[in-house]
Amino acid sequence: MGNKLLDLTFKYGALFIIAAVFVVFTLVNENFLTYSNMTDILRAISIVTFVAIGVTFSQIVDGFDLSVGATVSLTTVVTATLMVWYQQPLWIVLLVPLVVGAAIGLLNALLIVKMKIPDLLATLGVMYLITGLHKTYSKGYSIYNNMPMTDGSKAPGKFSDAFLWIGQGKLFGVHFPVLLMLIAVIGVHLFLNYTRWGRQMYITGGNKEAARLSGIRVNRVRVMAYVLSGCFAGIAGILFTARVGSGQIDAGAPLLMEAVAAVFVGFSVLGAGKPNVIGTFFGAVLIGVLLNGLTMLNMPYYAFDIVKGCVLVLALAITFVHMNRRVA
Repeated sequence: MGNKLLDLTFKYGALFIIAAVFVVFTLVNENFLTYSNMTDILRAISIVTFVAIGVTFSQIVDGFDLSVGATVSLTTVVTATLMVWYQQPLWIVLLVPLVVGAAIGLLNALLIVKMKIPDLLATLGVMYLITGLHKTYSKGYSIYNNMPMTDGSKAPGKFSDAFLWIGQGKLFGVHFPVLLMLIAVIGVHLFLNYTRWGRQMYITGGNKEAARLSGIRVNRVRVMAYVLSGCFAGIAGILFTARVGSGQIDAGAPLLMEAVAAVFVGFSVLGAGKPNVIGTFFGAVLIGVLLNGLTMLNMPYYAFDIVKGCVLVLALAITFVHMNRRVA
């Protein structure tokens, strides 16, 4: 009986908690379960979901990328300065942050795959490196229209309407970042489950030596995972800048824990027991619903980290208790 209950908890626990949270917040606030609030929740989690997808890739190959939050901060500042400081065209503004994200992923891969530094230590070091780099680059200032420059002049450029539409506009009545998020979730799910490269990632994460003996180029697969992680963090940085209309120097700082929590909650969605993008999406939904509901209940913002921490601990407990029981 106990084992069956644990199996049910592992398989449906996350979905049950999401449903229960919906019910509770709906009962205590009549404005919670409205179309406008639901779309606001999806819009709010779109950026976190992109970061969490990046973490999912690194987790699939049995790694961990702690640098994604700092990557978001750097690409946010880079995106903003390209437009406000240097008046670059839109395609440059969108391309360069992706290249920066990919370069950070390559740096992580070099340290982890080539130099054999443990992934947590390598990405932690890169996180601090990027944090110092982007604050030095921006001189510690957020980037915004008509900001004063160090020489006493004003910034020559400004955020274009076309760029801001990426984060604030709607398509077919749906916020554009939400559409991008849904396309990304579906696309990554198909990539991971129905392509040779996706299956190789799972095999590599399951047993590197077995993957190598079966002919899989393990190092190349791991490099690809970290590059994809950096690219998705870069996309999140672009979306964040377009949404708020400025380049915030610490934009990515709170996103790391939310993304990690979403990934580990996703382990238990429908009993997957492994990193998966559909579970990651539901994990992001859970966190988004909790934060939105607590905001509507006027919970002080400094208490939100308690909720995030509890969600992460609960997800880890459910996942690893079940996994350890299966091993035993």
